[in-house]
Amino acid sequence: MVLPNQLTVLRIILTPIFFVFLLSESILFKQIALGVFLIAAITDWYDGWLARKFNYITNWGRVWDPLADKILTSSAFIALVILGLIQLWMVLIIIFRDVIITGIRIFSDYRGIAFPTSIYAKWKTFIQMIFLYYLLFVYIGSLTPEIGGRYKAFFERFLLNPTFVYSGMLIITVLTFHSGVSYFYRNRQLIVRLFKLEN
Repeated sequence: MVLPNQLTVLRIILTPIFFVFLLSESILFKQIALGVFLIAAITDWYDGWLARKFNYITNWGRVWDPLADKILTSSAFIALVILGLIQLWMVLIIIFRDVIITGIRIFSDYRGIAFPTSIYAKWKTFIQMIFLYYLLFVYIGSLTPEIGGRYKAFFERFLLNPTFVYSGMLIITVLTFHSGVSYFYRNRQLIVRLFKLEN
């Protein structure tokens, strides 16, 4: 259990803490949830950096690191649905895409077939995380008396404007869906080989 894998385990442990605290009625707990999410996100970057720099790459890490990422982001999206900030159908598309592709990657690692991660997929994940950061910061900021109390109208009219949030989430959903379709098309021969469907 090398350090990058320990950080992956930490990220998985932090996810339910973040989820429960974010849905709490306490503003303090919501603020703690934001801190927990940031720590979890930092471990994602740091364990990847450690694995590449010191060659701490293991079969366990190849499976669980992307899975931990999806667990964290999916939990954040689901929590935001429960809070009424984003639409459920969009989140279901994102989660369905991630579950299918992550499942294929896990199975391919088991079969010893490498599936490269595209730049497109990395940008998709980056944009997803930026959007999650934005919504979490703005939502919690709007509930913080020192910030949201003073600028309540600004938050409601601009930063948390329903049309703006819906449009941003729609772009994220379309981008995520398209990246999934592109993934299947680009790797169609590997997928056929993976499931032994070739003649």
